Amino acid sequence: MTLSQFALKLLDLGYPVAYSHFVNTEENPAPSPPFICYLVVDSDTFSADNKPIHESTLVDIELYSTTKNLVAEGKVKSMLTENELSWYYDEQFIETEGVFKCTFSITLI
Repeated sequence: MTLSQFALKLLDLGYPVAYSHFVNTEENPAPSPPFICYLVVDSDTFSADNKPIHESTLVDIELYSTTKNLVAEGKVKSMLTENELSWYYDEQFIETEGVFKCTFSITLI
């Protein structure tokens, strides 16, 4: 699955989605939580005979919400499971923003 294909799957969840972050302008303010940001945090290439054969991309999906949002987390987990994408999960509360950040780390092949 490509990053573009994956982005479409995130949009299908029904939450605002942006790569890396939302640009907050007067005409287009950043959305209120819950929302999703995703970004490529690493990639790796398998090569043979000095030619790249296969690339994998590590992507973090960050779900932001003002409370522990089991419904939104469940939607993300269901989408990942349906697309046979395993994940690592981390959660933290960002006190300065008053939001929970749930990070799902996946590898796209």
